[in-house]
Amino acid sequence: MQSILDFLAGGVLQLSVWQVVLITLVLTHITIAAVTIYLHRSQAHRGLDLHPIVAHFFRFWLWLTTGMVTREWVAIHRKHHAKCEKEGDPHSPVIYGINRVLWCGAELYREEALNEETIKRYSHGTPNDWVENHIYLKHSTLGILLMLSLDVVLFGAMGLCVWAVQMAWIPFWAAGVINGLGHWMGYRNFASPDTSTNLVPIGILIGGEELHNNHHAYGTSAKFSSKWYEFDIGWMYISILQFFKLAEVKKVAPKLKLAKNIQDEVNEKTLHGIITHRYEIMTRYATMLKTAALQEIARLKQDPNAQDEVAQLNFVSQHITQSEQGLNETEKEQLSAGLRQNQLVAQLAQKRDELFKVWNSSTASTEQLVNELRAWLQSAQQSGVQSLEEFALRLRRYAT
Repeated sequence: MQSILDFLAGGVLQLSVWQVVLITLVLTHITIAAVTIYLHRSQAHRGLDLHPIVAHFFRFWLWLTTGMVTREWVAIHRKHHAKCEKEGDPHSPVIYGINRVLWCGAELYREEALNEETIKRYSHGTPNDWVENHIYLKHSTLGILLMLSLDVVLFGAMGLCVWAVQMAWIPFWAAGVINGLGHWMGYRNFASPDTSTNLVPIGILIGGEELHNNHHAYGTSAKFSSKWYEFDIGWMYISILQFFKLAEVKKVAPKLKLAKNIQDEVNEKTLHGIITHRYEIMTRYATMLKTAALQEIARLKQDPNAQDEVAQLNFVSQHITQSEQGLNETEKEQLSAGLRQNQLVAQLAQKRDELFKVWNSSTASTEQLVNELRAWLQSAQQSGVQSLEEFALRLRRYAT
């Protein structure tokens, strides 16, 4: 009788509470590694290829611990990138609000998974073999029930808690925190045309997925870290797999390497370098605009009749580095008004918009774009604004 009670309490392994907690963290970490390496970086964005054994292990593990179907997850995520912050984005806090995405992100995922058009349009290239169609897809709930049975057998009554944590881990951290807070708060290395941000220092819990702005800037990169102080644990695992010939990295974000000297000739290489690093460039430009606004604020504070202009420039300095997707219509109008209010700031804003057009044209030929870039650089260097002149000189070194 006592042995039966012991089994019910502690299962086959008879571990202490802290040992079970540690094992639970390890199990959930394997799950997040499967999501970030297999589902996200390999399947959704093709940033790397995995050895069939590794890929199928991840497929099997996700079937056990999440019940997620590869084609559904990939299709929904690809649609998120295609429709980011716009109508049709499956889980944007700009559209649905932060509370709904943070706490009900899994529900938004399940709703979109029922959209056959989404799956058909965005799931190309995902597994379509017998195992996928007849086991993982057809019996998606069977895996999590097997996991429940294993947890109870191994850990006894505590196994119910282990299983509950496993089931909640991805819905909370991935569907909630990354899809929600990763488009709501944090810092931005790149001025990508969305609200994506980087969240730190929780990477060990979510496999490097917290570097969300880096990912949106270079979506197909298998490596998410960009700055020296950023740690992408998912990339560490990929590097280990690559060392053992179990993974092949296809794409990583291009590294910015400026020419040592300012290029006399602005050519296709210059244009290519600038387009490749356009998000980094726009981030620098936004910082320059913010600095100019702050300097103008300091100057205008001496004038009691310039308080309205000071207030508008304050708004500019606080919001210029944000994506406009994260602003409501009133805030957008206020930002535009602030940018027009001051002559210097207005000049910098105009030159920013002109630069943006250089790489945003979908009809101009390469020759036309090179000519437009040359004209922009010449105009900027003759602007009489020191920061803009220095910015233009730096751009001439992007001949990578």
